[in-house]
Amino acid sequence: MTHQEYLLTLNVPPSLEESMVDCLLLLESAHGFSSFPVNAHHHENKGLSLAEQVSGRQKKVRFQMPVNAEGLAVLLTRLKQDFAGAGVQYWVLPVIERGEI
Repeated sequence: MTHQEYLLTLNVPPSLEESMVDCLLLLESAHGFSSFPVNAHHHENKGLSLAEQVSGRQKKVRFQMPVNAEGLAVLLTRLKQDFAGAGVQYWVLPVIERGEI
């Protein structure tokens, strides 16, 4: 089964939230995107402040957006260029169904 649409999820450091919003508004306008605060948990302490190490969580901003197969490659290429080394985590999942109720 070949998917035509994917859900791109990004976990972004809060300091990059506005830059990511600007970038996504320019690149992904077909369906828009959502953003919300999340706590990231990981067994490695790299890049965590002392307070984050003690609490066991790191604040991030999560962005999610549906992207078609063609747009996904373009979007990821641009994000990798613009945010190289910034600690942005991402993953891509196929969209099985989409709608509005």
